[in-house]
Amino acid sequence: MAAVVILGGGGLIALGMREDTGGAGGGLLPGSLTLGSATRSPTASPTPTGPTPEELAAAARAKQVKQLDAALKKVAKTAPDFSVAVLDKKTGATYAYRGSAEYDTASIVKVQVLACMLLKAQDADRDPTSGEMALARPMIRLSDNNATTSLFSRLGGRTAISKCNKRLGLTETTVSSSWGLTKTTVNDQVKLLSDLVDDDSELDKSSRKTAFTLMNTVDDAQDWGVPSVGKAGETTTVKNGWDTRTADNGLWVVNTVGRVISADGDTDVSVAVLSHDNQSMEGGITLVEKVAKLTRQYLKY
Repeated sequence: MAAVVILGGGGLIALGMREDTGGAGGGLLPGSLTLGSATRSPTASPTPTGPTPEELAAAARAKQVKQLDAALKKVAKTAPDFSVAVLDKKTGATYAYRGSAEYDTASIVKVQVLACMLLKAQDADRDPTSGEMALARPMIRLSDNNATTSLFSRLGGRTAISKCNKRLGLTETTVSSSWGLTKTTVNDQVKLLSDLVDDDSELDKSSRKTAFTLMNTVDDAQDWGVPSVGKAGETTTVKNGWDTRTADNGLWVVNTVGRVISADGDTDVSVAVLSHDNQSMEGGITLVEKVAKLTRQYLKY
């Protein structure tokens, strides 16, 4: 049988192996020649894992921020002093360039006065009185200074507005008795704008609606700044501030705060741009609009 196995070819060799019960021949054959032997299962390769959607979004955002920082720094080399902040309500993302730098508010402080008036009415469990609204409308729509002074005084002046600001979460704003000289930052201004939007703010739905209506219907002559960022079909709100003083050698403070909202809800963004040392009001408007537009270009909102 051994000779037959040697001379008989692979088929008989295999047969001899299967019939062998312990002979030396079987032990010398390689396992690969044994029919019916168990085959080893291939080991599965680990499934490659890439970045999560959240990681990809974070990387894209970081790239946008880096590019926007660079663009704003380029502008700053030849422009008067400015700061900008953006708050995206949909994503919760914030952006700030020189977010804690202080500026005079000029007339954007009127949004704070409005918010405090609305809070006072809420605290008394009532709507704003006709007298309060008779002052609030021209204060926001026309930037009427006399109306602002009257309402500021009615509310309790610097002390009352300062207390109100604490409720609104404004930690970088210092109220002045001369309300236009109140100091603020873009960080605080987008926080204030969020108070006019968020369901969990101190302001209730009715108060937020009143603020929106007034800031959405400013006089055409004052419809500049943040609205320049809006696209066709979008809704904007705004309050602008501008002022020049002898103490500043006739240079101009020009500020704009507001919101851009698309009909489909994909865009709901608050923007604040503050600037000073502008040679003219027109030059300041050009600057704040340029800065606001750059935020939209790079942040893709």
